[in-house]
Amino acid sequence: MTVKIFDTPEVQDFVKTVAGFDQTGGNDRAKQIVHRLVGDLFKLIDDFDVTEEEYWAAINLLNALGGQTQFGLLSPGLGFDHYLDMRQDAIDAEAKRTGGTPRTIEGPLYVAGAPEAEGFARMDDGSDPDAEVMWLTGQVRDVDGTPIPGAKVEIWHCNSKGGYSFFDPSQDEYNMRRTIYADSEGRYTARSIIPSGYGVPEGAPTDVVLKSLGRHGERPAHIHYFVSAPGHQHLTTQINLAGDPYTF
Repeated sequence: MTVKIFDTPEVQDFVKTVAGFDQTGGNDRAKQIVHRLVGDLFKLIDDFDVTEEEYWAAINLLNALGGQTQFGLLSPGLGFDHYLDMRQDAIDAEAKRTGGTPRTIEGPLYVAGAPEAEGFARMDDGSDPDAEVMWLTGQVRDVDGTPIPGAKVEIWHCNSKGGYSFFDPSQDEYNMRRTIYADSEGRYTARSIIPSGYGVPEGAPTDVVLKSLGRHGERPAHIHYFVSAPGHQHLTTQINLAGDPYTF
């Protein structure tokens, strides 16, 4: 199909109306973002000759994603979370804030308010007796290698079946979630169990999107970290467990 209408004055005026440019109320930044977003989508419909059937199939998929609260899963799957990290890396590089542990995405499963401990914490509640015990030890240091006493280390991960507390109703609150304040040498220790890898639910909306791209939704076994201290930049990172088939 050769018919394209996006660049016509009628459509350009219409996009401005949709974005509220002709209204005095609202939020100016929201208007600018919606104008760009709607305009880009309108142009995509033109450029790819999107049919009504394809459009409504996409709407139904978006409804399913929202109904199953899976936008948090799809976001990292489509690279948005990592792109935000890439932008922040570039901002840091421009400001000459380089070195240290690389940042990695937070993911959608962090929960604030985990129990706090000084120096050491046991993270699991003992409800998974067949799981393998894991010890995590580390030292928080600045980019010059100087230990940071009292650094705040927040750690969270899934259980041996791939479920996270608060999202897995079979687990107690804050299971495998702790906040540990490092000792005078910046050291911390945690006892927990080895988490498993996991994937998006088979046949779920996120799975449908990824499979349409020829991709899978599997994650290697991993452990999440927030590390912070006064006067230092907050770090969000993860470690992947060696030996997992999806760890590259």
